[in-house]
Amino acid sequence: MQKLAADLRAEGEELDSLLGELREVDWGRPTPFKQWTVDDVVAHLHSGDWLAVQSLKHPERFPGIVAARNAARERGEEPSSAGIGPEPMEGPALRERWRSFFFEMCDLLEATDPSARLQWVGPEMSARSFASARQMETWAHGHDIYDLLRRRRTYTDRIRNIAVLGCRTFGWTFRNRGLEPPEPVPYVRLTAPSGAIWEWHEPSDEDRVEGSAVDFCHVVTQGRNIADVNLRVVGEPARWWMSIAQCFAGPPRDPPAPGERAWEREDSA
Repeated sequence: MQKLAADLRAEGEELDSLLGELREVDWGRPTPFKQWTVDDVVAHLHSGDWLAVQSLKHPERFPGIVAARNAARERGEEPSSAGIGPEPMEGPALRERWRSFFFEMCDLLEATDPSARLQWVGPEMSARSFASARQMETWAHGHDIYDLLRRRRTYTDRIRNIAVLGCRTFGWTFRNRGLEPPEPVPYVRLTAPSGAIWEWHEPSDEDRVEGSAVDFCHVVTQGRNIADVNLRVVGEPARWWMSIAQCFAGPPRDPPAPGERAWEREDSA
């Protein structure tokens, strides 16, 4: 669990460093993700980390917190405005508050049994999966800000946790849309930022996804359309999966349109 918590902490430290470079005006600029501003993105992450801390520290109260937040939304209110969640903030003040809860969450997860079951807004999950999910969310939404700034990112092998989550959610991607997962589950062979090779599922020449682990993580988090990365996708199950892959919870969402978030390829052309 220490390694997972350390990877999550490193993800937050990287994002915090990026946020520290922003000008005041940048916080109100829309990112490529749903036109959310940087304030919106960080507030969203902060809300998730705040909930994570509540789940870890107050499991007996957590169902009531979730019910109250859902009731507020049904009334047309934002939970934070209704006093059920973190206080609305902007800019550097939001950054500081997000930091406080994020690193508290890391400390709590580090001290948690990796097999312990933790409550969440969706199905409960192991602490191991919980840490990976928070890292995925931080990495993916952090990239919304990198894309806004057109800043190239330095990747590390800690994205393996996100790739694992992407592979594990193959079936869920389809069931979440009311679809029967196709067979067979594609073989996945990825090249890590370090050059290491990561593999999942039974090797197959007919059904496979192969290429950059970074590109794979962008696709399963819906930060890139499959048309805008250099993955080799073979077989109908693999092609269908990569066209709708979704490793995060919530209702089904579609990836960005081809070319919508392809600025890195355009700049390299």
